[in-house]
Amino acid sequence: MAIGSGLGAQVGIAAETSYGVYAAPTKFIEFTKESLQLKKTTAQSAGIAAGRLVPLSSRRVVTQRQASGSLEMEVTNKGMGVLLQTLMGTTVTPVQQAATSAYLQTHILADTAGKSLVIQKGVPLTTGAVTDKTFLGCKVISAEFSCEVGGMLLATFEIDSKDCDETQTLAVATYPAMSPFHFGQMAVKTGAYGTETALDGIRKVSLKIERPQAVERFYAGQSGLKKEPISNDQVKITGSLETDYVATTLDDLHTSDAATSLVWDFTGPIIEGAHAERITFKVPAIRLDDAPPVVEGFDVIKPTYSFTGLYDGTNPTAIEYMSTDVTL
Repeated sequence: MAIGSGLGAQVGIAAETSYGVYAAPTKFIEFTKESLQLKKTTAQSAGIAAGRLVPLSSRRVVTQRQASGSLEMEVTNKGMGVLLQTLMGTTVTPVQQAATSAYLQTHILADTAGKSLVIQKGVPLTTGAVTDKTFLGCKVISAEFSCEVGGMLLATFEIDSKDCDETQTLAVATYPAMSPFHFGQMAVKTGAYGTETALDGIRKVSLKIERPQAVERFYAGQSGLKKEPISNDQVKITGSLETDYVATTLDDLHTSDAATSLVWDFTGPIIEGAHAERITFKVPAIRLDDAPPVVEGFDVIKPTYSFTGLYDGTNPTAIEYMSTDVTL
C-alpha cells in the first residue's frame, strides 16, 4: 500500500502510436504539482410533463468528454525526452557521442501532428489505495521554463487531453537515479548566431513556448470525444531576463530594437570524455520589448527585459538535451 497522501502519488508517461490509443507508461516523472482532470459537458432534458417539478435524473446525458491541466516539475538530467519531443514536434533519436555513454537529443521546432502522450497518474486514497486516472491523447499546448538565483530549472507543461480512462491497470513506478539542473549550472549568451558570448548580471530567466492548437474538434460519430488537435496559429515564444544593471548590452538592444540570438544553457557533470549533462535552449532571434532601467531607490538597478522570440530566416528554435538516455 502507498502512503495515503500526495507522498504516494505518481505520474507515468508514454508516447502514443495513435492519438488517444492507450500505451503503457514507460517513464515516470518526479513532478512537484499536477492539475490534470476530466471535464465533461452535460445536458439535461427540459421536457414539460404535467405535475413534474424537478427534472428527471435519468434524462441527464454526457454529451462531450475531454481533459486538461498542467504538470509542474524540476528539469532533470534524465527522462525529459518524451515531453520535449511532444512540445517541439520533431521525431528525435538520441545520437551517441563518439563511443561514450553520452547521447544527444536535438529537438527542433516543428509541427506537432502525431505527437501525443498517455499520462497516467496515481492518486492515493487516505487508506493508501491508489486510484488510476489515465489521460489519453495528451497534447502539449505550452511549456514554460524558468530558473532564478539559488533555484532549480523548473518547467510547467500545459496539457490538452482527449479523455480520462479509469479502467487501466496502474503501472508500477520506477525511477532511475537522476539530478536536477540548477542556477549554479546556468549560463546566458547573446550575439550573432553561433558566436554568442556570455552575459553578466543575469539573475533570472524565463522562456515560454506556446503551441496554439484547435482543441475543440468535436464531430458527430466520435462518441462525444475530440479528434486530434491541429496547429491553428504561429508558435509564440516569449520570455524575460531579470538582471542587475552591470552593462548596457541588453539596454542597447532594447533601444535599437535590434535582434540577437539567445542561448540559455545548463551544463552539469561530465558523462564521459568531453561530454557533459546539458540542456540548452536556442532561440535564433529575440527582440526586447521592455523595460529599460529605472532608478527606484538606493538599491542596485535591476531591470527586467521582456522579449519575443522570432525566426531569423535560417536557424530553427531548438532544445538540445545531453544525457545517458539511449532512447526517449
